[in-house]
Amino acid sequence: MNNLPKHLLIGLVAYLAFSTASPAWWNSDWTLRKKITLDASSAGGAINDPIGTTPVLIRLHDGDFQFAAARDDGSDLRFVADDDRTPLTYHIEKYDALLGEAFVWVRVPDLKPGATTSIWLYYGQTGDKPAPGGAEAKGTYDADTVLVYHFSASGKPAHDFSESGNDSQNAGAVTDGSLIGPGLRLDGATPLAIPASSSLAWSESSTLTWSAWIKPVALQPNSVIFSRRDAGRDFLIGLDNGVPFVEVNGTRSSAGAPLAANSWHHLAVVAFSAQVTLYLDGVAYATLGVGLPVLNSASLLGGDSPDATGSVGFSGELDELEISKIARPVGFIKWAALSQGENSARLLTMGQDEQASSGWFSGAFGLFAVIVKSVTVDGWVVIGVLGIMSAISWFVMVTKFFYINGVSRANREFLQEWQHVASDLTVLDHTDADAVQSLGGRVGATSQRRMNNAPLYRIYHIGAAEIGHRVRGANGSAILSAQSIQAIRASLDSGFVRENQTLNSGLVFLTISIAGGPFLGLLGTVIGVMITFAAIASTGEVNISAIAPGLAAALIATVAGLIVAIPALLGYNYLISRLKTVSSDMQIFIDEFVTKMAEFYSSTASAETSVEIQALADQFIPRLIQVLLEQNDRVSRGDQAVPVHH
Repeated sequence: MNNLPKHLLIGLVAYLAFSTASPAWWNSDWTLRKKITLDASSAGGAINDPIGTTPVLIRLHDGDFQFAAARDDGSDLRFVADDDRTPLTYHIEKYDALLGEAFVWVRVPDLKPGATTSIWLYYGQTGDKPAPGGAEAKGTYDADTVLVYHFSASGKPAHDFSESGNDSQNAGAVTDGSLIGPGLRLDGATPLAIPASSSLAWSESSTLTWSAWIKPVALQPNSVIFSRRDAGRDFLIGLDNGVPFVEVNGTRSSAGAPLAANSWHHLAVVAFSAQVTLYLDGVAYATLGVGLPVLNSASLLGGDSPDATGSVGFSGELDELEISKIARPVGFIKWAALSQGENSARLLTMGQDEQASSGWFSGAFGLFAVIVKSVTVDGWVVIGVLGIMSAISWFVMVTKFFYINGVSRANREFLQEWQHVASDLTVLDHTDADAVQSLGGRVGATSQRRMNNAPLYRIYHIGAAEIGHRVRGANGSAILSAQSIQAIRASLDSGFVRENQTLNSGLVFLTISIAGGPFLGLLGTVIGVMITFAAIASTGEVNISAIAPGLAAALIATVAGLIVAIPALLGYNYLISRLKTVSSDMQIFIDEFVTKMAEFYSSTASAETSVEIQALADQFIPRLIQVLLEQNDRVSRGDQAVPVHH
């Protein structure tokens, strides 16, 4: 057993390495998944500036997605982080299974610059059970996003998909064939009005990010895309003969290269402190050294105020308007410009479909698979230690079970032969050691080998050796004194203690598993719960779908501790009861052995003494009577008495 822990540890490491080699499956109710790689490295978007948490557009079409395997409305779509256990919030802008086209926005936390990030797309749900995740438009955007228009509803005011609820005042003309699903068509005469609200109120030199996709059909002078005026203060975004500009209180940004008509471009404006920067297709286009003015008025999209002179409305298409109350980082702007455009394939790579395995963790064990996948490294360490404890305890229980069975059989076989020897203990003081081992020739070599496993047989040898030593003493006496009997009993008791130590060896591993298993499992649970709540504190988000697997995974350590302790407890109690029986048999045998020994050797001594006395009497008394008679005759004849010689 000395090498057992080492071998078990090697086996455990090999098992963990094998189990982690195959990808986990988030939920076995989903039959298909594919990996989506977001590439901000030099091979993809080459974005080295911070990006942060951002909504990512996922385009699906017949070439990379099996619409026939998903539900008709896309309700079974789920997006999961690269750890394959954390559901990501998302919402569907458009899903057309008939045409094989879908546009889905997924919130990806902390997109790393200059690196690749992977997420999983699951679809093809087989059951109707509710599952983590699901479409959640407001959760797709952070609290700093105050307006998002997809322009996906025809004949209705533009709906705000952020949590601010800044729907437009009037409906615009929606076109289906825009850049990202449906879009807004502007004719230069009918702008879209955005009512004033507290979330859209600007203070002096406040921060702002405004972005949209534009497609001008005609390059006009002073074409206004977005305008906001209030009490002589103004903020304008537009095109002047195809040259993008931003204007604050009459001060306009410098001109650059003009845009081509009938082409899509990403336009963004970022205001921070006393500077406003205009971005075109993710690259800084112009800078204005002023801050935002105080504006609490309504805004117009695609036109300017009727009181304004020298400006015209924007003619063309507009898609994906987003306004935030913070200054987004450069990487955020560049990622949106590159990943949402027509050439997004180099930033977003769709992997091959993978099918759910039909192994042990599928089907009825799907929920348990989710829990196992959520176990953290510290939890695996605790479970690994508990696994080693469980393997050792099972090894002890199994080996002890077979050992005690062998001991019991050998004891029974010895007792059957002992009954014949107990009536005549002369075999014990025999000078032939083979006679002692064979119980006076009753037991053959095969039976002796079997009885070597019997503690009673080994104790019998101790008693036989002690008796033979004393009986074959110098005086040749076959009488055992009380002191000798006590000494022999002491030797038998010491043999009894040693046999008990052998029988109970290894049971300490069971007591360790019984007492330490639950506490070690509880330690793993507490650490897992601490890590889960620490993750909540660091992200600042409370999502039950993300928290529940972590808490369930933390509790699996306690379950593992109980799985170790309960069999060890049952096995320990069973083995102890069997060992008590063996121990009782040894005590009974020792008592019987000592009693038989005292009775046999004491009665033999008395009988021999009586025989000797009787023999002397038989010889002496008749002679004595004859001498006395002769003396009496001499006295009666008057002769002199002859002295009697003994």
